[in-house]
Amino acid sequence: MAHLAHYKEAHPLPFVITHWINLVCMVCLIITGFYIHYPLFGGFMGACRGLHICCGIIITINCIVRLILAFVVKSAPTAGTRSVVRDYKTWLPQQNNKHQLGAWIKYYLFAQKDHPLGAKLGVPQKLSYLLIPIILLFMAWTGFALWIPTSSWGISQFLIGAWGVMTIRIVHYFCMFVFIIFMCIHIYLANIEGLAPTKLMFLRKEAPGLVYDPEKRNVVGFDGLGEEPSYGEAPSKRDLDAEGVKC
Repeated sequence: MAHLAHYKEAHPLPFVITHWINLVCMVCLIITGFYIHYPLFGGFMGACRGLHICCGIIITINCIVRLILAFVVKSAPTAGTRSVVRDYKTWLPQQNNKHQLGAWIKYYLFAQKDHPLGAKLGVPQKLSYLLIPIILLFMAWTGFALWIPTSSWGISQFLIGAWGVMTIRIVHYFCMFVFIIFMCIHIYLANIEGLAPTKLMFLRKEAPGLVYDPEKRNVVGFDGLGEEPSYGEAPSKRDLDAEGVKC
């Protein structure tokens, strides 16, 4: 299958930074969380608790900052273009892909070889990415309810009164597995067609590919990078069909 070009506009630097912070904090939270529940060897409980709380606070602040930046920073609405819009628009239903839910589900279930093109995020991605901040903030709420210095807060006392400390511990612990599953699926899907998206996100390395025009909602050329992008003669439908491109 022919792929769209991967430009830096798809992942502006502020989002790369918040992504890195999320990754580091999430890995530390998972490791320390397991140790807190299953201290297989002694001598690290204090350090693990401290690191766990510190990373929990950082990732909560980072999540809020990322949500704010979505309304401030612009990003490309789809791969293959340097055109940009306010980032929050790429998380909402777009004209380019709001009709593609069925095709994406077939692709994820291995019932369809190629996924449709037309937006940076597929429909299931949008749904999961919108759900993750909600779960993360909820998990932070349960964490603060369990932490002694913040357990006396009104919002913490409300949760403790409604559920009790033991239920909160159980919910907080099993929410961790939601993020573990999400991370595994996210890494797999991000690299299923090559490492170009990961190289762009972490190394800021652009990759050549098809050029997409959001206004025409169609592929209009090929950018080999290092050469002038070809916007003139669009690939023929026959050529695109041969490559497996679906818009």
